[in-house]
This record gives sequence, C-alpha cells and structure tokens, in this order.
Amino acid sequence: MRLPDAIYTYARQALKRLVEIPSVSAEARGLPEAAALVTELLAELGARTELHTTAGAPVVYAEHPPQPGRPTILFYNHYDVQPAAPLEEWRTEPFRLTEKDGVWYGRGVSDDKGELVSRLAALKWYRDEHGSLPFGFKFVVEGEEEVGSPNLRQYVEENAALLEADGCIWEFGGVTATGAPMTYFGLKGIVCLELSVRTAGHDLHSSLGAVVENPIYRLARALTSLRDDTGHVLVEGFYDDVVALTPTEERLLEALPDEASELAAVYGVDGYLGGVTGVEFQRVLLTEPNVNYNGFTSGYDGPGSKTVLPATASAKLDLRLVPRQDPAKVMAALRAHLDKLGFADVRMIELETSEFAARSDADHPFVRATIDALRETYGVEPVVYPNSAGSGPMHPFLEHVGLPVVGLGCSHPGSRAHSPNENVRISDFASSVTATKRLFELFGGLPD
Repeated sequence: MRLPDAIYTYARQALKRLVEIPSVSAEARGLPEAAALVTELLAELGARTELHTTAGAPVVYAEHPPQPGRPTILFYNHYDVQPAAPLEEWRTEPFRLTEKDGVWYGRGVSDDKGELVSRLAALKWYRDEHGSLPFGFKFVVEGEEEVGSPNLRQYVEENAALLEADGCIWEFGGVTATGAPMTYFGLKGIVCLELSVRTAGHDLHSSLGAVVENPIYRLARALTSLRDDTGHVLVEGFYDDVVALTPTEERLLEALPDEASELAAVYGVDGYLGGVTGVEFQRVLLTEPNVNYNGFTSGYDGPGSKTVLPATASAKLDLRLVPRQDPAKVMAALRAHLDKLGFADVRMIELETSEFAARSDADHPFVRATIDALRETYGVEPVVYPNSAGSGPMHPFLEHVGLPVVGLGCSHPGSRAHSPNENVRISDFASSVTATKRLFELFGGLPD
C-alpha cells in the first residue's frame, strides 16, 4: 500500500527529525528537545498545544475541538525511547533514520515515534482530502513510558476532565507474524523488582565454598521457588484476584489464529513452556499472569577464571499481571512466600512504577469501528486480541477518564522494539496511516 506523495514526504521528514533526537528517558537526555518538536508538529496541524510539567519529563498536551455533535478521539503516545546499547549490534546509526529495502531503521521508528507520526500523517491526510476535521482530537504524549511512566497516573487522575473523549488510540499496534492486521483493547499490568542476597562481608577465596553459603546458589533456590517448569506461579495468593474472561472475550480468544509456530520462527525458539499451542498458547500469553527473570548478577564474569566465592547476588524480575490483580497485594504475597520458605534474608526492592492491568469493553462502538477500519483497509478479517501481552499505563485512562482504548499501529513482530536494529516496514506504516484515517471517517464522520 502506498501513501499519497505529500503525506509520505511529510511523514518521513517528521520521523527523521524525531529519530535524530536521542530522547532516552533512562539516561535523562534529549527529553526537552523531543517534547518541543512534538509540540511543534501538533501545532502545525492546528491544535492548541501546551507543555504540562510533572515531577519528571513534561507531558505534551494538544487539543482540537470537534464540531457540534461530533466525537473526540484521544491519542496516547510517548516521545522517549529505550537506550541504543549494545551499539555494536546495530547495522545502522541508531539515531538516524535509515531506509533499506523498503524498511526504516532507527531507535524509535517502531516504539513509539513511528506510531506517533502515523497518527499525525493520518490527521493531515484526512484534513487535506476532506478540507477540515469535523471530529475533535486530543494528544497526551509523555516522556517517561520507557521507565514505567512514574508520573502519568497522577497526571491522568488530576486532568481527567481535560482528557474526556469518546475513544482512545493507544501507542502501538500493527500486524501479526502472518501479516494480518491486529488490534487489542487491553494491556497487562506489571511489577518490576530486584531480589538480592548477601552471604558474607566481602568476596572470599573459593575454597571457603565448602563451608560458607554461596549467594548464587541461595538466590537461585529462591528464584526457582517462584514458578514451576510450565511457568505456573507457585506464590500463594498470586492468583486470588484473577477473574474469568467474559463470554465475548472467550469467543475472541477462541477465534485467534494459531500463531505459535510463526512466532517461534520470529523469536528463534524451539517451543514454549508447557508445550502450549493454539488457543492455549494465546490464553497463557494474553490472559494469564506470569513471573519473568530479566537478569542475574554475581561474582566474576571476565575472561578466564577467578576462584572466588562472591559475597552477593542479585536478580531482576518482572511480574505481568491481569485485570483485578493489585501490584501491592502481589508484592506482599511474594514477600510472604519468600519468608515462609526460609528466604527472609533475600531482600526485595520494587523498581520503577508498577501498573495495573486494563481491558476495555470488547463491544464498545469505538472498538467495533476500529475492527471495521482494519477490515476495510487490509481486505481481511483482523486479529482481535482481548489484550496485548505487554504492559503500559493504560489503566488510569479507563479508571479515571472512562475511555475505551484500542491498539492501532505500524509495527510487526520483527520490529525489534527495545533491541538493536529497531525497524518498521514502510508498507506497514502506510497501511497503518490508511487504517487510522479510515477510523476517523467511520467514527468521526465526514464533514457536513
């Protein structure tokens, strides 16, 4: 699918300018510059723009009022990106938009600068084609999503009246491994934490391993107590607040394609925990909570050997949650689990900001219009997920503003978000812009 030349040129130039700003929130750099550019791009579309201060990075807010009786669409995006490291694995400059063989490369071209530009391009295309924008739009573009959105929950709660709209397009979406368009209307919650243990005052000679506890062994035992070989979490009380899917959600789950083998090829894995496939693969991935280990640090990891008994060991984890699970309650259950098994010495620290899970009503007209727009644009039935397996700060928008939220975007499973060689296929970008414009026409209507 191709975009009109003027829209393609506009989108490419806007994305180029955004990618060139290294707005890495984890490193606290480039954020004011990125916020200023986003403000400029939104103002060019005729929106009233404001920079709202928070305890961290500013939020770019923009609004364009609707004509009487027309709806308003809210967009949530973010201008911050993940660090580019490891730099040696990039085949292009991470902070330069590079085009090769119909693909754009660069940090943020997928997550989330490309997605943001696709919305801007759709708005410009609609306005250029129809002469005006009868529906209203609002943007909330934050700069801390990649570090857990620590200030967004309070921002949304305090500005709930300002953010009122009839539907929200979330930051990301795209196509499945087979190229089918997809949407979702929920996200998992998340808790990030670090577990650590100290067994000596300082590193010791490894001969003392005969009589002194090794922190690697101790922490490994604590970690393996959290889940079984199928991934089922063994923490007492972890599943207490998990609720059953609604009949509509069950139907959507059962209608999903069996993507297990295609995704295995994309991810480079031989199989999955518990051997799941088909509907069970989707059920576990999308609708069940889980524990994941992000990294383990201890002892010597240089060349050759060093006969040392390390004094400390630490591991980073994330817990993915589903609707009704309270992150604080889950953390308390985890602490009780460790204490009960004799791991009271294992220290537990919460990292970043936890997030509740969120899931919109599958039968809401905004959700249905999104599905229709994708069907008309791609000419095939969209894949509709009850929620994404990923996490993000969606819950405050449902809790405080009462919005239905849908995912719509330009990424694909091989976009390598958060990894070297992040990319977006230009054809996917064009299809996303087209589908978003069609959603405007279906939900926002055409000018009178």
